[in-house]
Formats: sequence, C-alpha cells, structure tokens
Amino acid sequence: MAYYKRKKGKATINSTKKTIDGITFDSTLESYMYTLLKDNNIKNEYEGESFTLIEGFEFPLHSYERTANKPLANRGNNKQRAITYKPDFVSDQFIIEVKGRANESFPMRWKLFKRWLTINRPNVVLYKPQSQADCRIVIQDILDRFY
Repeated sequence: MAYYKRKKGKATINSTKKTIDGITFDSTLESYMYTLLKDNNIKNEYEGESFTLIEGFEFPLHSYERTANKPLANRGNNKQRAITYKPDFVSDQFIIEVKGRANESFPMRWKLFKRWLTINRPNVVLYKPQSQADCRIVIQDILDRFY
C-alpha cells in the first residue's frame, strides 16, 4: 500500500488567485461570486470586516511544549493572540464565506464565528457556498430576500 506524504513547507490546499477590478481574490470561486454579486448590483465589501471571536489574553502559567525542531521548554508566561475571522463578502444583511475546500482549522473557526454571530448579529443571513451552482443559489436567495 502506497502512502502519500506531504512535503514540508507545502500548502495543503492549492487555490488559484485571480484579479478582477484591481481586487486579488484567493480563489477562482471567490472571483466567480464577486462577479455574480457585481452583475446583480448587490452591495457588499470584499473582506471588508474582521471579527474578533476570542480576545487575546495573558497566559501567566508555565506551559512545557515542544515546537518544530526545538526541545521541550517552558513556553508559558506570554501573550496569546486573539482569534479573528474575516469572511469573504460582508453587508449589513448577509455574510458570504466562499469555501471550495476547507483546511484543517476552518471547521473550528467557522463554529466560533457562528456562535459570535448568534450573540452579536442575530439578524444577519450567513451563506457558505462551495461550488458555482451554490453561488448562483445564494445570489437568487439574496435577490428574493432583500431586493
């Protein structure tokens, strides 16, 4: 049985960047969604808002950890960065996260983001299309719901 081993330093998901109207999108699916939104005159901002899901904090305790090629050492007593999330398209009425293939950290961040929205913006509609067909359905739903 052959096993596939990922090369060190190699990205796990390869998406093709695409530039439209001077905006560089992280994937062709994002650029497709942008084109649909623009063609239907739906107002939004591309990566216009970043949400802080968990605030940064001081970690005053000892924490013995091994990282990369470094030996086990006390890596505690430091500042932990905030966990933030920046969706692809944001408006007052909806948020769209275009996601072809998710990386390993996405499900946890997505769940935290949904919790944040439940508490802070309960009236927003959240979409996560994963294909061009999904993008077209999202556009139709936005047009039916808000326009």
